[in-house]
Amino acid sequence: MRRAFLGEFEEIVLLVVAACPAEAYGVTIWEDVQQQTGRSITMSAVHATLYRLEEKGYLSSTMGGATAERGGRRKRFFTLTALGVRALNDIQEMRSRLWQAIPPGKFQLMGF
Repeated sequence: MRRAFLGEFEEIVLLVVAACPAEAYGVTIWEDVQQQTGRSITMSAVHATLYRLEEKGYLSSTMGGATAERGGRRKRFFTLTALGVRALNDIQEMRSRLWQAIPPGKFQLMGF
């Protein structure tokens, strides 16, 4: 089985897609990433990441119907694939192991 090596931003985008209560598409993902991270992010950065994650097999997408409010353009909706779920679970387990490996009181010894 292939190991998931994702960048921080890729991981955040995957988590946002996973957390979307409704259909996830570019604008909602972009807004949620900015809200959750407190960062100012360009829409193109989100789109590039979504397409890259789809190419890697972590996301799949479908096209919605055209709407008048979008000038007849269609929305592309993104969902996690089984590989995407597995990658997020692997990352969570790895991070948990690393946090548990920090000796108790280590941060206090460092003045934090």
